[in-house]
Amino acid sequence: MTLTLEEMQRRDAADPFAALRDAFDLPPGETYLDGNSLGALPHATAARLAATVREEWGKGLIRSWNKADWIGAPARLGGKIARIIGAAPHEVLVADSTSVNLYKLLVAAVQAQSGRRVILSEPGNFPTDLYVAQGVAATLPDCELRTVPRDRIIDAIDESVAVVMLTHVHYQSGARFDMDTVTRAAQAKGALILWDLSHSAGAVPVDLNAANADLAVGCGYKYLNGGPGAPAFLFVAERHQAVLRSPLSGWMGHAAPFEFSDEYAPGDGIRRFLCGTPPILGIAALEEGIDLFLSVDRPALFAKGQALCSAFIDLVEDRCAGLGLGLLTTRDAAVRGSHVSLRHANAWPVMQALIARGVIGDFRAPDALRFGFTPLYTSYCDVWHAVDMLHDILASGSWDQPDFHVRAAVT
Repeated sequence: MTLTLEEMQRRDAADPFAALRDAFDLPPGETYLDGNSLGALPHATAARLAATVREEWGKGLIRSWNKADWIGAPARLGGKIARIIGAAPHEVLVADSTSVNLYKLLVAAVQAQSGRRVILSEPGNFPTDLYVAQGVAATLPDCELRTVPRDRIIDAIDESVAVVMLTHVHYQSGARFDMDTVTRAAQAKGALILWDLSHSAGAVPVDLNAANADLAVGCGYKYLNGGPGAPAFLFVAERHQAVLRSPLSGWMGHAAPFEFSDEYAPGDGIRRFLCGTPPILGIAALEEGIDLFLSVDRPALFAKGQALCSAFIDLVEDRCAGLGLGLLTTRDAAVRGSHVSLRHANAWPVMQALIARGVIGDFRAPDALRFGFTPLYTSYCDVWHAVDMLHDILASGSWDQPDFHVRAAVT
């Protein structure tokens, strides 16, 4: 069917999640389609941070490590995220950044795989994943990062591969790997699998234990709405926890951190993958985002996200035909994330023109316009408005202004 504004309004009126938009502090007059980079601010977060600062820190002071259970926060939030990614509560921790957690798990995986020294990934994986893997390969003796195109990953797994490191939903194209199939293929060849869930957690269904995944990492500031620089999370399947050892042997990962022993002894279970002092303010903000997400029917929410993506693609193809756009993201909802990327030869200035009109997406080099559809607060009329602005900007050529061509530090 040809989508109309009236149809989008009808869908919004029937949307069971429409009221959730009011839970977020969204600037009036803007259409925010960049929650795949930075989630919007929940109203509850500001109050939670104020209470954490004024009461727990200001009045409780050092006592809050016990009385407010700051010390238990990494495991408590890990248990909540576990419900979103299909893991057991004792298999997930909130700690550090995605990059740091990647380093910990990659080193642990390679060192545990005797005689195997290859980290296998794909070219064009999210840069930090490849950079961290390059750093691990430069640090561990005889270790190497090997990349092959995504359609050749399974065939490239051999007896030299220690760990396969892949991003479940590709940051640019939105393409989604079949987690079950790739995990089984890696393990059949004796390799471990490490999934980056940064564009998956809170965006699409994830069930790590159903897939028998070994390891995973993910960030808290995208679909989980934890705020800029929010702490990340890591997953280690229970069967590996007694064997794998973190290379960052900080005091919070010690078996008895407050005995202040000179010698390191790794803690039991997932706790051994803690390192430094947890960032309590960041954790407090992240918990509000997670709690809001856990309050909804997640399968229905994910279905709405895919419906928003499909509506956007249909409208672009209908209203922006012949205006230089190419679709980078698949039309198949079963194998994509919750964002859509379009190609355009002048993607950077086009996106700046959109942002100037109040439609907030982002640009990814070399030529991608990226739009995130976070169903907690994105409406069908947002989709209509974004395509309406995109059509006008392309048809009028209004993107071709000097100011829109100036590159910023962050794209």
